[in-house]
Amino acid sequence: MRFKNFQIWRGRLPHWRADEVRYYTTFRHRRPLDEDERRTLFAHLLKASGNRYDVFVLCVLPEVTELMFRMREDAKGRPFELAAIIEGAKRKAGKAIVKDTGERYPPFYTESYDRIVRDDAEFEERWLAIVGSPVDAELADEPEDYECLWVAPEP
Repeated sequence: MRFKNFQIWRGRLPHWRADEVRYYTTFRHRRPLDEDERRTLFAHLLKASGNRYDVFVLCVLPEVTELMFRMREDAKGRPFELAAIIEGAKRKAGKAIVKDTGERYPPFYTESYDRIVRDDAEFEERWLAIVGSPVDAELADEPEDYECLWVAPEP
């Protein structure tokens, strides 16, 4: 499979970038987040949706966050940088949480794991796993009962 404008860069983890693809991203939390902290992170991740990226599904659990999305383009026709959006949302949510708790560091690890979703089968598999994760973690009886799960409406 060929990707348009494919490139790889590496922090601690490898990161693949390409135009017009769907991404899966996840990151762990340094400690379990309480309900208010999950809502704070959830709101910051959704804030850029529709402007800089289109989120298909997002779930913030106490110990991990997962989402799938497609990047939008800026005014010059270049895709927004995934890391800038995700890490920016984590930074803003982290500052708010640190302010409330008095902790020294935000409760998120700095780097996120991301990957290009290669096909519709992988997209569906990941989507189902994310949507089912609040029930699997015994945080809700039904996915729609979990406050920090967002699923994009059908187009």
